[in-house]
Amino acid sequence: MINISGIFGIVNGSLDDLFRGTDYNSHLGTAFGGLAVLGKDKKIHLLNAQFKSKFEQDVEEFNGAESGIGAISAYEPQPLALDSQHGHFKICTNGNIFNIDDLAADLLKRGWSFTESFIDKKGNKVINPTEVAGKIIAKEDTVEQGIEKLFNDIYGSLSLLLLTKEGIYAARAGSGHSPLIIGRKNGSWAVTGETCAFSNLKYEPVRELKPGEIVLLTNNGPKQIRKGTEQTSQICSFLWIYTSYPASTIGGINVEEARYRCGAAMARRDLEENPGFSPDIIAGVPDSGTAHAIGYANATKFPFKRPLVKYTDGYGRSYIPSTQEERDATAFFKLITIPELIIDMKIVLCEDSIVRGTQLKDYTMEKLREAKAKEVHVRPACPPLMFPCIYNISTKRESELIARKMIGELEGTMNPPPEILNQYLDSTAGKHHQMVEMIRKHIGVTSLKYLEIENMLEAIGLKKERACTYCWTGEKAS
Repeated sequence: MINISGIFGIVNGSLDDLFRGTDYNSHLGTAFGGLAVLGKDKKIHLLNAQFKSKFEQDVEEFNGAESGIGAISAYEPQPLALDSQHGHFKICTNGNIFNIDDLAADLLKRGWSFTESFIDKKGNKVINPTEVAGKIIAKEDTVEQGIEKLFNDIYGSLSLLLLTKEGIYAARAGSGHSPLIIGRKNGSWAVTGETCAFSNLKYEPVRELKPGEIVLLTNNGPKQIRKGTEQTSQICSFLWIYTSYPASTIGGINVEEARYRCGAAMARRDLEENPGFSPDIIAGVPDSGTAHAIGYANATKFPFKRPLVKYTDGYGRSYIPSTQEERDATAFFKLITIPELIIDMKIVLCEDSIVRGTQLKDYTMEKLREAKAKEVHVRPACPPLMFPCIYNISTKRESELIARKMIGELEGTMNPPPEILNQYLDSTAGKHHQMVEMIRKHIGVTSLKYLEIENMLEAIGLKKERACTYCWTGEKAS
């Protein structure tokens, strides 16, 4: 079960800041949202369900609350409440427990039960991964030991916030796949996964937790419970390519600026390989592809225009829905073409990535063809996605990846021996070029060139040994 969530915590602050800080993570999903606060009665209260519409009533009831955590998610309800031998607590998480079935089975054998299971949109019963994480923590003698046990047991990666009467525990998994940042405003302290949640609330980012680090946030500030280390850090590169909000800065690297540099890298490559290349306009698939397109246009001086526009934020991001039908509907209805900018145009279309290829082929390209585009040159800002992500968000099966489907057609299997698969991973190899050409024909574009992994990491500003590139290379975080 993939658990992509925005999490936010606050100590010695206001309930309004807690709500709005959580809400500033809405780009990660809005199906579920909730707050847990330490009330004036010194009890921890859970404010879950219908996040925005319920908030005004909650403000009146818990206006004296000064500490709390919040989560907003596309997949499962949280924060969750648990009782344990070391007290009552609330927990919210972000990440993926890839071995959740094994961990849940072990807990059941030990006499634990699960109360937060839910039915997904496909009718399957799903164990809430945040509940599994909480119960692993709860069975240990202390919170600190529980978090350490959780991080040792999981295959995958989690960041978490845990609210107790003592304060908020914030912990980042040893791989450092997803970040946690501490912020400060006067005497208030906050912690979240993206700095975009701080800006309008006037919190100043203080520092990021190191991979493996555990801190306890109290009115006196952050107290380190367990040291972390940069040596184990392999942060998700896809945060800059697609997942994170443009206004966020992670590890000192702003997301929007990194996307400009990725676009510029694609532009330089195109002009080096074909000095006579002269498109009429540069465009991006909204929203995340837009920044890559601006970077491309700035580097080439070809005009940036918006032949595709997104209709309101209400449609959200097309990766969020859990079924292919819903993803396709979101992709179709959220984009509107401007035919006057498309007819007879040679267009460079920048994308953050190509996952399944369905939306680009059946909706984006179909609309551009109907509007009579002359040429469409697609430029994804990362290499072909080859492996389902085991740490956070991506597809669940290799069979969903367009690159793997093309390998299946060429080799008779989507999982050829490593020596063959490695040739498809090598951007200079003939088999790789064959695969890309098949994708190009399948999607129906004039040309298709992916950004190579070395150029992508250089554009972002990440060292290869400190970056997680699993979805492109299959190399697991250490």
